[in-house]
Amino acid sequence: MGIFSRFSDIVNSNINTILDKAEDPEKIVRLMIQEMEETLVEVRSSAARAIADRKELERNLSALERDAQDWQSKAELALDKGRDDLAKAALAEKARVLESTRSLKSQHGAISEGLAKLNDDIGRLEEKLADAKSRRNAILARHQAATKRLEVRKKLHDYRIDDAFVRFEQFERRMENFEAHVEAYDLGSKKDLKREFSDLESAEAVEKELQNLKVKRAAQKRETNEPG
Repeated sequence: MGIFSRFSDIVNSNINTILDKAEDPEKIVRLMIQEMEETLVEVRSSAARAIADRKELERNLSALERDAQDWQSKAELALDKGRDDLAKAALAEKARVLESTRSLKSQHGAISEGLAKLNDDIGRLEEKLADAKSRRNAILARHQAATKRLEVRKKLHDYRIDDAFVRFEQFERRMENFEAHVEAYDLGSKKDLKREFSDLESAEAVEKELQNLKVKRAAQKRETNEPG
């Protein structure tokens, strides 16, 4: 049976108090170290998965940025060829790509925040593990010293000397509860009245961008046709 039930139990634990109540401190501290090492592996695995997810999002964001630029180029080409309908459709596709980009950037920020917390968790767990290992060494050293003193006294005195449990000075402050979590963001959303108005606003923005593009391209053509 484990000593701790979850990560927060470890970082909030008072090792000295646990050992004071233990009938076999040497055994308990070994179990503590084992559980801490296993938990550290799990937390590191969670961090590795989060890093992989973030890299995948970064690749997807780069692809979306290329798509947006591609649709912009297509809109300009269609306008040059007198195909306002195609230019408008291309700008609408660009707007959808930019919407997806904003959603992925939100996820990227959430994962980065989660990784920062995991990094703090790993640091706290490593400190607690180092503390437990130092306690184990102290317990073993005291146990060995007590055993030697007992053997010496048995030789000097023909009577049995009771061995005493090793006790430690009281210390250990309470730790904050840090549990790794990465917020999940839902990309999907149902189309409601608010979404309908949002679509209207997006269409208006696309129409406005089309008109601006027309003016820009006309100006570029005039500059090209003017005699030098």
